[in-house]
Amino acid sequence: MLFRQFSAFAAAGAITAALAGPAMAQTYIRGTDGDPETLDQHKTSTVTEANLLRDLYEGLVVYDEKAQIIPGVAESWDISEDGLTYTFNLRDDATWSNGDPVTAEDFVYSLKRIQDPATAAKYASILYPIKNAEAINAGEAEIDTLGVRAVDERTLEITLEQPTPYFVELLQHQTALPVHPASVEEYGADFVQPENMVSNGAYTLESFVPNDKIVLTRSDSFREADQVSIERIEFTPFEDRATCVRRFEAGEVHSCSDVPGEQIPRLRETLGEQLRIAPYLGVYYYGINTKREHLSDPKVRQALSMVIDREFLADEIWSGTMVPAYSWVPPGIGNYTEDAPQLDYAETSMLDREDQAIALMEEAGYGPDNPLQIEISYNTSENHKNTATAIADMWATLGVETTFNVRDASAHYAMLRDDKVHDVARAGWIGDYSDPQNFLFLNESHNTGFNYGNYENPEYDALMDKAAAETDLAARADILAEAEAVFLRDLPQIPLLFYSSRSLVSDKLQGWEDNIQNAHATRWMSIAE
Repeated sequence: MLFRQFSAFAAAGAITAALAGPAMAQTYIRGTDGDPETLDQHKTSTVTEANLLRDLYEGLVVYDEKAQIIPGVAESWDISEDGLTYTFNLRDDATWSNGDPVTAEDFVYSLKRIQDPATAAKYASILYPIKNAEAINAGEAEIDTLGVRAVDERTLEITLEQPTPYFVELLQHQTALPVHPASVEEYGADFVQPENMVSNGAYTLESFVPNDKIVLTRSDSFREADQVSIERIEFTPFEDRATCVRRFEAGEVHSCSDVPGEQIPRLRETLGEQLRIAPYLGVYYYGINTKREHLSDPKVRQALSMVIDREFLADEIWSGTMVPAYSWVPPGIGNYTEDAPQLDYAETSMLDREDQAIALMEEAGYGPDNPLQIEISYNTSENHKNTATAIADMWATLGVETTFNVRDASAHYAMLRDDKVHDVARAGWIGDYSDPQNFLFLNESHNTGFNYGNYENPEYDALMDKAAAETDLAARADILAEAEAVFLRDLPQIPLLFYSSRSLVSDKLQGWEDNIQNAHATRWMSIAE
């Protein structure tokens, strides 16, 4: 840690000079939440990784600067009348960074790779709408039965299990980005190394120094290279958000992906419109490990949830930049019912909630003579620390004795996905597409990668399967609402807050458009002289 801080500040003078010099006018110093765990698009899951991959690769479709779906490698597509077959027409001028053409076979290879059980992709489920994808990923079908085929070099056909109204939007996600088959075959897992990576996006990977920076440079082979203004990007990790703020105020970075909640009032006053706060399709929550004996009783989980003053967290800890969450699915999401379920104590006073929570804990066998002991795990951040400390104080009214386990972001999420050795763990989920399924699927029993509550409920799984088979959107919405009600009854994960994106954006950085996905590909931006 000390070395990392020294490295960052030792470079500060050089960065300042680079920003000031005309030769580096189109170098974008981009502050991020932390280092990526991987740059393999089939093994990623975090927003940090998505931001990098969005610059390195281009999918069949992409988000524009307002997070609207537009053509990418596919210049157009057709959908069959039954909604099951999508035919994508690929551009003639789409090329890889080594000059190879991007072909339909490249997408076939990539889509098969993410579903191949050998890849161990934690996020393979996002593409389960493709015919036989789930069965292949579970090892129950041959990979060649996946519903994808290259009709010819420039025509890709994808067949679905059932009509999926949001399928095209799924294809902008990093899991649907293509890999360069020859590079993967030659280098295996090392295809992500700078000297080996062949990408097809606006930028190529120049270097990756952990805890220092990741450098991307504009790709001359990208089909719209002449429309990409920024020549070089330096992704600089700042798990300590306050450090990024200081560097921003010193003119040493152009943007920060997040800011400390306690600094919001000051930053509003001093930086004005450079502080960007916008609605964001996401939920901030605590995953409760239901496999832990002391957390297996829903009464305990409900009691823990009841005494959390979400309004205090939103207003005081997060300075009004978050919204209290009494449901799992964020408000305003598409394809859902207006009468969505919520926790039944959402309108109950805190005093009454505390009384109810104490009674539930007593029923579960906990109290002053037998205090519940809980460890809260969270990834390094002042905001997460302050949230965890506040919640520990709230839980103290129940006699809960709380300790903390703090890890860096990559280690924290690796633990959640792979080991699940937590009691209670901070997590967040940003919608990959505007549909309630994208939040509710996290709690399906087979979704081992993201089911941080270790939730297993056949009733819930059956409702999710029923919704997946329903083609009428209104009827489907009702089924999904029923599933959410079951989840809120069992509460394997405690929703705390709905997100707003909170960024610092230099007035020199042009083309950053606030949007509900907080997606900001560098190809749409430029730096004013």
